[in-house]
Amino acid sequence: MDNEQVGLYTLDEALESLGFGKFQAFVLAYAGLGWFAEAMEIMILSFIGQAVKSEWGLSSSQESLLSTIVFAGMVIGAYGWGTISDTYGRRTGFLTISIVTSGAGFLSTFSPNYLSLVILRGFVGFGLGGTSVFLSWFLEFVPASSRGMWMIVFSTFWTFGSIFEATLVWIVMAKLNWRWVLALSSVPSFVLLFLYGVAPESPRYLCMKGRTGDALRILEKIASVNRTKLPAGVLISSRSTDKAEESTPSEDRIPLLPSLSKSSMQSKLGLSSFFMLFSSKLIKTTALLWVLLFGDSFSYYGIILLTSKLSSGESGCFPTIQSSGYLLGDSLYVNAFITSIAELPGLFLSALLVDRVGRKQTMSIMFGLAFIFLLPLLTRQSAVLTTCLLFGARMNAMATFTVASIYAPELYPTSVRTTGAGVASAVGRIGGMVCPLVSVALVNAYHQTEAIAIYLAVIVVSLVCIQLFPYDTKGRELSDTAS
Repeated sequence: MDNEQVGLYTLDEALESLGFGKFQAFVLAYAGLGWFAEAMEIMILSFIGQAVKSEWGLSSSQESLLSTIVFAGMVIGAYGWGTISDTYGRRTGFLTISIVTSGAGFLSTFSPNYLSLVILRGFVGFGLGGTSVFLSWFLEFVPASSRGMWMIVFSTFWTFGSIFEATLVWIVMAKLNWRWVLALSSVPSFVLLFLYGVAPESPRYLCMKGRTGDALRILEKIASVNRTKLPAGVLISSRSTDKAEESTPSEDRIPLLPSLSKSSMQSKLGLSSFFMLFSSKLIKTTALLWVLLFGDSFSYYGIILLTSKLSSGESGCFPTIQSSGYLLGDSLYVNAFITSIAELPGLFLSALLVDRVGRKQTMSIMFGLAFIFLLPLLTRQSAVLTTCLLFGARMNAMATFTVASIYAPELYPTSVRTTGAGVASAVGRIGGMVCPLVSVALVNAYHQTEAIAIYLAVIVVSLVCIQLFPYDTKGRELSDTAS
């Protein structure tokens, strides 16, 4: 009874009371800029390869390596940055990620030869592998009731980054060269580095480390900026989601600091954050996420590649891209611009659904629609219909990929959140690396039906994985420990 009179509240209850205001808007802008920067650096791969190949007389395999090395770097970086952020803090992750990405991106502008360009772009990929840290950081500031919708809004930064890069290249390549594109594309990463000093640490991470006083100061700052108030009382650890447990005394109703101190002691005696992903409580989630994100990435990036091939009506051949010096044909930029815009309706639809029907249902609906759009392409269609079907497939594949990226950090506890989401993202990137080797090669060999069949099969496997997840995170408080 005394506890009830004093008043107790959790971090999630504090965030609900504080609401989504100006403070979270700044966090959204800073974290979104991280994804905006990643989208620009990834979109570069669609544009500079042909120009560099023409200038330095590269082979097709050398040109392809410029893309592959970036994805390879991202696979390594996703694990490394997640571990750093879970161990030393989200802000430490931001600082090192921004230094590596901006530095390597800008230095690649001055690459004297092919080997140096490959090495530096590999470092760029290594830095980009940490962008899942930005997603997890933003997630930890948002009230549970509207978390899904705001995470979809966050994901639009990727789409706008893609559109901006296509526009930038369209303007710059016509008057200058690929080196200017690399230099200008590194600017967002420098802005992240410049604004690092005002980016707050995650209060949830601070509480997990037992730094409750620091967490409270940030919560008070949020209340001041948002012109709201914290609940009266004492901060405690997460309450059980089981109502039966809530009605009886439990360990959750003790102050947060002692609870997390015990958790820290257990983690020191236990496995590292990476191996914790394979503990009995997390291994099912980890395995399902890996398969889902691999399928999402395989489908999304594969559909992008197929768009450039099949929309021309030449199912087995690459569309011809005119080039003269550094100036590539405008059709390449127009195609990239339009297909990037095609993602916006999918993001809008998923934003409407994600907090209403939940993450699992939204992914099932959007991936099901992607399946339906791809199905007619098992046979040859007209160029116009093919383009429309692929745009619809990309729209829904992007929406599913986005919701899955939101779902991943929500499923993991704070102690391994960025590690778990980062490693899952890395596995997803492998899907992006594999899809050109498997399915697009079939299209080049005039096997469109077989290529589409592979995509449909991957989508079906992904849909099965979605149904096997143990629970939905809609409106659910984030957990701090695996228990």
